[in-house]
Amino acid sequence: MALADVRNGRALRFDVGEFTGALGDSVTVLPIVVALGALTPMSLSHVLVAFGLFQVVWGLVYGLPLSVEPMKALAALAIAGAMSYGELVAAGLVAGAVLLLAGQTSAISSVERYVGEPVVRGVQLAVALLLAQTGVELGLGDLALAALAVALTLGVAAAGRPRAATLVVLGVGAVLAAAATGIPTPSMPAFDVFPAGAPALTLGAVEGATAQLAMTVGNAAVATSLLCSGLFDADVSADDLSTSMGAMTLLSVPFGGLPMCHGSGGLAGKYAFGARTGGANVVLGVLYVVAALFASVVLAFPMALLGVLLVLVAAQLGQSALQTESLVLTVLVGVVGVATNVGLAFVVGVVLWLGASTFDAAGTADR
Repeated sequence: MALADVRNGRALRFDVGEFTGALGDSVTVLPIVVALGALTPMSLSHVLVAFGLFQVVWGLVYGLPLSVEPMKALAALAIAGAMSYGELVAAGLVAGAVLLLAGQTSAISSVERYVGEPVVRGVQLAVALLLAQTGVELGLGDLALAALAVALTLGVAAAGRPRAATLVVLGVGAVLAAAATGIPTPSMPAFDVFPAGAPALTLGAVEGATAQLAMTVGNAAVATSLLCSGLFDADVSADDLSTSMGAMTLLSVPFGGLPMCHGSGGLAGKYAFGARTGGANVVLGVLYVVAALFASVVLAFPMALLGVLLVLVAAQLGQSALQTESLVLTVLVGVVGVATNVGLAFVVGVVLWLGASTFDAAGTADR
């Protein structure tokens, strides 16, 4: 079955590939979202509804299986306890406003030149290390369950399906959570303004937003634009993606949603699982809304299994981070981010990157 897309005439399909591809984006989204729901005041129901809504919106607008993911730097800081919920909300609003303005003024390509790819990769590495640290701590809470998750992961990977390992662990966790809670009654909380707490605009919130923007420009705007062209032969500019990311974040965060972006990893994941059109987004959007009705079960997800899933997400993000033009600078930014904070690491990285670029330019001129 196909549905004509208004924007570019690309037909939306609803075949087996779109249904399996819908799961490709959830591999990294659900572990982070469940962790936020369990470890912070954030309402999981509100978050899942926002994800569901914007999955459908961007599937219809772009006609592509475009990813809708958490802003991982902000999510990781909140999960690790380095940022309060109020600071997360404020940082999301700041990041959303900057992305919307940057997209509308075509500023993304200019900003990327000053940041430098190794700095972006360094922020990714810092986020990966923070997620891994939190995951290990959660896994240590129940070593038997953590060992089960590791065994399942290794077994599925050995069978030649490494990406499916996360889905298998998610399935086991869902069964255990359902067994612990029984059959729940579907429910949905009211969507008030800032339902879990007001924004807190602190220095930490600004630092977190700055670090997140560094990742978003490189990984969610420029890289995703290139993937749209390479995988789907579709012309989707980085500025268009920046505009849509800013808009959905500003619309969702005040009503309890999470700061969201169009990650290149989620798009690649959907493609790897078979998605070729925005039909996958419509399918996943519906599944997220259904999950929101049973958030009590999702919140009962075993923490030890969740810890292993966070380590898997961290490993995937870390692998991407190490594909860098300057391993030394990337690792330095990552280590500084974990030892101090991600915002300071970003500033240090940019200063070193600009200094190295200036030195190289001077040397070239002398020759």
